Amino acid sequence: MKTEKHFTASVYILKEESVLLLMHPKFKKWLPPGGHIEPNETPIEAARREIMEETGLEIEFFSDEHLQINRPNAQSFYRPFLCLLEEVPPFKDQPAHQHIDLIYLAVPLSLESPLVSPFPIRWFTFDEVEKLEGDVAIFEETKQVIASIRSTTKKGQCRK
Repeated sequence: MKTEKHFTASVYILKEESVLLLMHPKFKKWLPPGGHIEPNETPIEAARREIMEETGLEIEFFSDEHLQINRPNAQSFYRPFLCLLEEVPPFKDQPAHQHIDLIYLAVPLSLESPLVSPFPIRWFTFDEVEKLEGDVAIFEETKQVIASIRSTTKKGQCRK
């Protein structure tokens, strides 16, 4: 039997040398906000909806587009920073499945906006993330993504 796959969108929201993470209620680890892409929803629409639901923030995505198409029959949209195939263990009535996670980078439109979340949520400096225990407080792959983001943004390879 083939493993069921779900499309998801996650967003690493950056502010200066910090990243916004929330305590995931199921995994009990610090993760970026995000969630499932609903039927008839683009990944960008899902990312914006999930960010609003989980943080209360409006965001601006980083863009790495070298080619923009804007035609009646085809339009470019933001490209993910990274794509991951993630193994999700069984939980309650849900069987084990996989997430095809489209991972984006963004900044908050306003630094004055208060965080509104149903979960514990906070800004972590990149140094604080490095000190979190991998696969205990945070998934090791989440730490790897954040280290890559830190390196990429320092080199100026990502732009808003």
